[in-house]
Amino acid sequence: MARLVAYVANRTDRLAEALQEERAAVGEAPSESADAWGIGFYQSGEVLHKKRPHRGEDRVSWEDIVGNVKTDCAVIHLRQATVGDYRAENTHPFRMRQWLFAHHGTVHGFDAIREQLAEGLPDFLRRNVRGTTDSELVFHTFLSFLHDRGVLDAPDVDDKVLTSVIRSTVSLIDRLVSEIGAPEAELDLVVSNGRTTAIAARGAPMHYVERNLATAARGPSGPGFRYVMALASESAPPDYKLIPRGSVLLVERDLATLLHTP
Repeated sequence: MARLVAYVANRTDRLAEALQEERAAVGEAPSESADAWGIGFYQSGEVLHKKRPHRGEDRVSWEDIVGNVKTDCAVIHLRQATVGDYRAENTHPFRMRQWLFAHHGTVHGFDAIREQLAEGLPDFLRRNVRGTTDSELVFHTFLSFLHDRGVLDAPDVDDKVLTSVIRSTVSLIDRLVSEIGAPEAELDLVVSNGRTTAIAARGAPMHYVERNLATAARGPSGPGFRYVMALASESAPPDYKLIPRGSVLLVERDLATLLHTP
């Protein structure tokens, strides 16, 4: 089963603990049916990621994925291939400059619209496409709209601009898919620049939870541990909130959340 997880926290040393805390939602361990896994994260001002193909011979654990990663902002993806083969270039999250992106779902009829999507990209973005997935081209379409708005390299992007760019990306794909008579694209998206993380719900249900955990009984001294975690899941524990279909949830660095509904 494919999985998509977004994580923003006030500490860099507790990602593994957060996944353990949310095991009822994310599962005790990822499924052995995943074709690949990847994690993108921000650390000391750098955008880093690691990706691994996974053919199902062994059951990968959350510890395998997060390892000793120290971060307060991460995007985790387990891939079940629907478009594109198993190489690293096709494994989420995708990265360009300060941006991370992951997608849960499928753009139906992608082969018929691939060329048109690619032709609409600026040359420098078209040349940056390395793989063959629908997801990577969706990411670069998103980047092209950021470029059009003059904020591709901005350290901060206004919330309304970021939400508008996501909606423009989805609208363009919807139009192209509709023109060929294919079913509506499944577009659960997570995108982050390390300052704002956006979660768009347009496929499998997306849920999120805001946690404030006492530190005293949970390890090293330091500030209280708070985080927001969002994931694509058909069901979630009762304390999770559903992101309404068509909505975009923004999570800021101070863990403030803002829901933009259609």
